[in-house]
Amino acid sequence: MSLSASEIERLPVIEASLNYIVPTAEKPYTYTFDPPPNVPRSNTSYAAHRVQIRDMRPAVATLSLEEEGFTLRDAPSSMRDFYAEDEVRATYYPEIEQLIGKLVNVARVVVFDHTIRRRIEGMEDRTAGAPRQPVPRVHNDYTLRSGPQRVRDLCGAEAERLLRGRFSLINVWRPIRAPLEDSPLALCDARSVGSGDLIATDLIYQDRSGEIYNVSYSPGHRWFYAPRMRCDEVLVFRCYDSAQDGRARFVPHTAFEDPAAPAVVIPRESIELRALAFYE
Repeated sequence: MSLSASEIERLPVIEASLNYIVPTAEKPYTYTFDPPPNVPRSNTSYAAHRVQIRDMRPAVATLSLEEEGFTLRDAPSSMRDFYAEDEVRATYYPEIEQLIGKLVNVARVVVFDHTIRRRIEGMEDRTAGAPRQPVPRVHNDYTLRSGPQRVRDLCGAEAERLLRGRFSLINVWRPIRAPLEDSPLALCDARSVGSGDLIATDLIYQDRSGEIYNVSYSPGHRWFYAPRMRCDEVLVFRCYDSAQDGRARFVPHTAFEDPAAPAVVIPRESIELRALAFYE
């Protein structure tokens, strides 16, 4: 079951500006560190587009990873301190592996990393010595090339065997402070995204290069969010799926400024985990 057009139209809606990449002839790139002399840190530019963003809460029972590519779930945690690295890995990773295992019929789930974001007004993401910041640009974390490469990077001798079966890369996103009204996360219905909307972009690290999708604007994109998220709720969404049978493969997402938020809000703090899910 999936959301119909008429059901989507009945959902509460806000309007907000989302930042989409401006396509160019050159492949986009971004350095995650200070680049060599006379090399720009990035060759990308973005344009703001006014879009409608629907409140997903009334439709939670209908949303799925297979159709829209995302869902909202109650997920109480026994975590005491999300800033304690050892506790996150020892306690939170297994909690999320269990959560994903209940959501999708998989043989194996492996959480492999996490990112904590703590917004500081005016701070750019990946500023040396500063916390990671919300990303206010429409993007998807993996591409047709980098999805399988992540399996090769993480699974060693097993990788080629695992790549012969179906697998997903899944993101589980949670507020650390609530209610979340500052820089909430908007998710795009995977069914509304065309392959031509996805712009492969090099993400250059000091020891390797990765690849993400930036996204070009389409008026057909359907956007959703969960207003005022609590700390015991998570957004679960798919960043890559190897299946090519019409089910959700990529879910573009972005932080955005909620026009319905009060003038004074708690600065956003959130944690996101990325996991591999193997179906065979």
